Amino acid sequence: MKKRIVAVLLLVAMIMSMMVACGGKKKSFESTDVKVPNSGYDGSKVTIKFAHTMGAKLQEVLNYHIGEFNKLYPNITIEHDTYGGWADIAGQINTEIIGDNQPNIAYCYPDHVATYNMSMTTVSMDNLISSTVEIERADGTKEIMGLTQEQIDDFIPGFYNEGKVYGDDKMYTLPMSKSTEVLYYNKTFFEENGLSVPTTWDEMEAVCKKILEIDPKCVPLGYDSEDNMFITMCEQNNYPFTTASGEGKDHFLFNNDQCKSMVKRFREWYQAGYITTESIYGSYTSALFTELSKDVLHSYMCVGSSGGAGYQIPEARAFEVGVAPIPQADPANPKVISQGPSLCILRGGKTTDQQVMASWLFVKYLTTNLAFQTEFSSTSGYMPVIKSAQDNEAYAGWLNRANGYEYLTALVVKVGLEAADGYFTSPAFNGSSVARTEVGKLLSQALAKDNADIDKLFKDAYDECVYMAS
Repeated sequence: MKKRIVAVLLLVAMIMSMMVACGGKKKSFESTDVKVPNSGYDGSKVTIKFAHTMGAKLQEVLNYHIGEFNKLYPNITIEHDTYGGWADIAGQINTEIIGDNQPNIAYCYPDHVATYNMSMTTVSMDNLISSTVEIERADGTKEIMGLTQEQIDDFIPGFYNEGKVYGDDKMYTLPMSKSTEVLYYNKTFFEENGLSVPTTWDEMEAVCKKILEIDPKCVPLGYDSEDNMFITMCEQNNYPFTTASGEGKDHFLFNNDQCKSMVKRFREWYQAGYITTESIYGSYTSALFTELSKDVLHSYMCVGSSGGAGYQIPEARAFEVGVAPIPQADPANPKVISQGPSLCILRGGKTTDQQVMASWLFVKYLTTNLAFQTEFSSTSGYMPVIKSAQDNEAYAGWLNRANGYEYLTALVVKVGLEAADGYFTSPAFNGSSVARTEVGKLLSQALAKDNADIDKLFKDAYDECVYMAS
């Protein structure tokens, strides 16, 4: 239900943005490219609005670091607010864009930015990143407006490259903190029964069969996101899914025999009792994984977000939780989805150049500051986006306490970071969020409906995508 709400909000916002963009109103700016003034940020007093989805604990971290940032830039006032959850933020911001009342900085996913781009509101960061304009901070030290090569190289590549998935080779975001999918498994059960953790989907099928023979009342594997499952299988197998190139129907490539064969295979898994998913079960499958009673449905593995480790811990240390990378189609060429918030800068007709410059400096601080990145990660359970975080003594100490009990979050972050070479992000364009929703829906229907017509499910999903993007 949550994902469908997100899709509806994005679609409504998209339509509204298109109406504004096409309604004859001339924008006060003509391009998303930013020209950095010769003075860069000139020290003038500006107020910046930052929209995010942080809870109370993370806002404490944020507030502390706003104070640290203001030691360097005392005339930049940062006002921040929680825009609900991911089901709310894009819809609310698109509504605010219509009234030219959008925040200056926002948490975002690529699909969100694709809708903001329709009204040419998202700032392209390329000129900001490359700027060598030097500015003086309040403590007397100096820095360039842009990123040094050392700072660019410090970003985990898969996270940094997410900023360029929009088909025009421009950089629209920087990564804030990230999550991915991992395989949670009941390590105690696996060791007691001599089971090996699967590294490929063929191995997963064999392990599921063995588990069901040991415990016929279980469903061996829960997968929390049908959307991610479909998209990840396409990426791992190099099956066509979507592309940012072209117009309208050209974006949608998933209605093909390879994807149909993949869905049929997982349908066979479901019919054999090997797997269930969030929408079929009706809730996150972590609830099955942490279920201790063997008299009700339960599972021994769960593919879920690395950011949700706290929900995978059973009561009273009932068993040790193991964490591993998700299985792969080709272990020599691993692929795992990159998720979690990035930051974009938004500009309306009333936005001044100095607000854009100040917004950039704060984005730069949040994404490259070692102290912020390590503290935010250990508090949130999300992964830091810079490599140097792992060399930080205090942070490395936290990671070294990783275990399958009270320090499960550290273990999950550690496993997630070890999979960094395989991170990918799907192309983002007008309709990419619809494609995510539709393939997830068709997968759950193909699994759960007896005698489902898979060809028709694919055609209906494709037709809906084309209709919504037209």
